[in-house]
Amino acid sequence: MSANDASEATPTPSGTVAQVLRPIRKRLIIAGTLAAVGSMLTLVPLAGIAHVAQLVLAPQAADNWAQVQANVWQVAGLSLLSLLLGMLLVSLGESLAHLADNHITRHLRRAITRRLARVPLGWFSSRASGEVKQVMQDDVATLHSLTAHFYTTVGRCFGAVAISTLYLFAMDWRMALVSLLPFPLFLLFFRRATKASGKNLQAFGAGMARINNAVVEFINGTPVVKAFGIEGKAHGSYREAVDAFATAFTDFTRPLVSGIANAHAMLTPVAVLGVVLGFGTLFCALGWIAPAGLLPFALVAPGLCAPLLLLSYVMHDLQHATGAAQRLHALLQTPVLETLPGGPARLAADAPIHVEHLVYGYDGQAPVLDDISFTLEPGTVTAIVGASGAGKSTLARLLLRFFDPCAGRICIGNTDLRQIDSRQLYRHIGFVLQDVRLVHASLRDNIALGRPSASQQEIEHAARLANIHSRILALPRGYDSVIGEDAQLSGGELQRVSIARAVLLDPPVLVLDEATAAADAENEVQIQQALSRFAKGRTVLVIAHRLDTVMHADRIIVLDNGHIREQGSHHQLLARNDHYARLWALGGYQQAMQEAQAPC
Repeated sequence: MSANDASEATPTPSGTVAQVLRPIRKRLIIAGTLAAVGSMLTLVPLAGIAHVAQLVLAPQAADNWAQVQANVWQVAGLSLLSLLLGMLLVSLGESLAHLADNHITRHLRRAITRRLARVPLGWFSSRASGEVKQVMQDDVATLHSLTAHFYTTVGRCFGAVAISTLYLFAMDWRMALVSLLPFPLFLLFFRRATKASGKNLQAFGAGMARINNAVVEFINGTPVVKAFGIEGKAHGSYREAVDAFATAFTDFTRPLVSGIANAHAMLTPVAVLGVVLGFGTLFCALGWIAPAGLLPFALVAPGLCAPLLLLSYVMHDLQHATGAAQRLHALLQTPVLETLPGGPARLAADAPIHVEHLVYGYDGQAPVLDDISFTLEPGTVTAIVGASGAGKSTLARLLLRFFDPCAGRICIGNTDLRQIDSRQLYRHIGFVLQDVRLVHASLRDNIALGRPSASQQEIEHAARLANIHSRILALPRGYDSVIGEDAQLSGGELQRVSIARAVLLDPPVLVLDEATAAADAENEVQIQQALSRFAKGRTVLVIAHRLDTVMHADRIIVLDNGHIREQGSHHQLLARNDHYARLWALGGYQQAMQEAQAPC
């Protein structure tokens, strides 16, 4: 795995957003600038209206009315031109931002797909599909508000506030100061409200987590609750969680709602206009400003309310987009399996597989496997047995390169697994695992997943070997039936579909990890028959829990706490009377075999 990504320092939220948006950062800056300039130009008509009023109301206007009319038409024309040009620039900015959003959406989804194609397969085992779906779909969609709207909205708001503030100060600095007085008060009240609510944020989060846990426990435990008649206790636990969350929610929202309500009351156009007219009347009485001079402030100052309120809303949305960007960045930094140079163009079908001094531990913890060494000879069957937690499945997944070992190596012939391309590896090593993974597609596509070019005849031949052909033909659309739609198959039947998929690849090496563990008796027989036909002439590694299913293997390796305790044939291990013999005796296999062989 790549060590460089893992060693990078965790970026700040703003740094994470910057890294995710790096491919379109210049486009977004240009879009925001266009929106800002456009917003400035769209406000020119307000200044034009104020200027026209001052021209018309001026004492000397009646003496030179023709000149006043000419000036009015000139101002009106410039205002209209500015309005149209401003609208055009805002539209260009919005279009550029949406094109940038389309680009980053495509870029991120392709980058995530490429990344996931290189991450260890074991990475998917430790994560729910919903977690990956949230990042690839929901979080990328959440970024839309950031990329397509945030920068242009900030540009429009900044442009409107900047040009309005400059204009008001140019008209009269004293009236400008008092006209803008409600806006810093709004920010003060808003900050106090969010700060007071933030003190209860931890309790709010804990209450949400508790109610989620209570719901999951209640649903998962419903059968037990009904069986033992303890519905009252189960409902009581859920009610307590709901009541606790209601209290936490009230404590969280009370200061937030009241504080923000007061803040927004200060930022209404009526409140701002009241301040302008109140102080304007006073300034007129003091002779500091002419009555006509109040008109620019009455027109422009209340107009600042909308962009500032909009800015507060988009800043709230920014928190969600920042969280989405952090999750996207984390997924894009997932360590990947690197393929080392020097791999062969083709792997020999009869090459032995050497496991040499293998060591592995999950997430750097204590080793699950320690100093494991053995060889899978061509055409032989090797079984790995041991108690639960001994490391059997981990060993199988290392052989399939679901992850790389912490120390030691696995070689096919003389070639390290890390030198083999994943496609080449999975053509050479087929596997049937306990957990069946099929895609949402037709049964034909699922069987031919590793060989999309396979003919219908080859697919049906593989299905016959897997004992699933007749079941598929019984479905409404046969091989065109889609998993999860018109193909409702049992666990054992799904397992046989996965066996057919492996059969179609025709690999020289086969790994079986408790392939019949979840099957019923009838399906187990059919799966065992399919595997027996498929395994002939191949190198087979079998992970088994039941010892009687592997007693005829060429060699049995006994794992105990991550170490090879002993190995040999079934009869050799029984003769040693050691760990394997004890497992055989504890399982009652000898008695079961004797009873099965006894005459009726």
